Amino acid sequence: MKIAFLLAGLLSLTVASHAELMRINLKKADITPADQMLAYSETGAYMAQKYFGSVHRKMKADEANQIIGLDASGKPTYGVPLSNYMNAQYYGEVNVGTPPQTFSVVFDTGSSNFWVPSTHCNSIACFLHRRFDSEKSTTFHPNGTQFAIQYGSGSLEGIISNDNVEVGGAVIKGQDFGESVKEPGLAFAFGKFDGIFGLGYDTISVLGVVPPFYNLVNQKLIDEAVFGFYLAQADGSTGGQMTLGGVDSNHFTGDLQWHNVRRKGYWEIDMSKIQLGDEEVQLNAGAVIDTGSSLIVLGTAMAEMINREIGAKKNYAGQYIIECEKVASLPEFSFFFGSTKYTLQGTDYVLNAGGSCISGFMGMDFPESLGDLWIVGDVFLRKYYSVYDLGKNRVGFAPSK
Repeated sequence: MKIAFLLAGLLSLTVASHAELMRINLKKADITPADQMLAYSETGAYMAQKYFGSVHRKMKADEANQIIGLDASGKPTYGVPLSNYMNAQYYGEVNVGTPPQTFSVVFDTGSSNFWVPSTHCNSIACFLHRRFDSEKSTTFHPNGTQFAIQYGSGSLEGIISNDNVEVGGAVIKGQDFGESVKEPGLAFAFGKFDGIFGLGYDTISVLGVVPPFYNLVNQKLIDEAVFGFYLAQADGSTGGQMTLGGVDSNHFTGDLQWHNVRRKGYWEIDMSKIQLGDEEVQLNAGAVIDTGSSLIVLGTAMAEMINREIGAKKNYAGQYIIECEKVASLPEFSFFFGSTKYTLQGTDYVLNAGGSCISGFMGMDFPESLGDLWIVGDVFLRKYYSVYDLGKNRVGFAPSK
């Protein structure tokens, strides 16, 4: 009998015949308005850190190409609960080692490495989170290779280790992962997550470490090389759901619309144009679908234009603020991925942080070598269920329900 580990709260989920359904309750954090504003104010620095290594450093073309991945030439369906952190961070739990040590991680399609804090870490951020203790695991195997991931406020540094990793009921044997021994900046200190569980392509994995999802496939722990995301609204009763090895049709309506990956690094697809109200702008851009990002990030000039059109103004922290009473009357905004139109209402692309309404469009200066690039985060993904097909190199969307 196959075991299906799926997260559906109190909802029943139809799965393969003879499958036994396991339900796991989702968590949701209680966050103050002040914490909401802090998280959104940190988003710009975090995104620049995450994608480009430094907020101000100019990248060479070959650096950018390497980051974007241009150098790359009967099983159960598992699910993982996602907790909703102020519409800015969705996270769930994984276990590392034997006996299991539990960590909250961001399931991030915008990166490819899995790391958690180490007991060897003395940074403030580490002391505020759970830390992995290799001495307490009987299945731990040392590696010791040092790694560093550059961020604007410094570098996250650590060592590569090897142990069993359990995610949604599936146990990956001998997974290489990072133990961080130094964590810079406020993004990690104030985050509700302990670490990051990267779901991007192996072409952007630091040191070429095999990402966990690849090992789920390689060890034949799932039927299909597919995972899906449902992200709930902040005012809902759940945080969301991630499925591994299949999709949960209870969380979307209609058929999935598929779009081919254009560059195998991030989950990047073609975007042909955008529309705000009746105005259209033709583009030849890439859209990186990023579950680990809260906003829609685009070039600075375009972001300023869109925010000006919706009446948003910058505050002292550089956030675009709009009067909350105007949100319901804002024009629709649409992405065109290929020829398929995906529409957001003002209530979708404006975030309410305890009475302060923040535009979901954030500007950032991208390296010219990357071309016209947009990072499409949770502002979009709460409206549309998303599926990531590693076997066929495509991304699918359908309206969430």
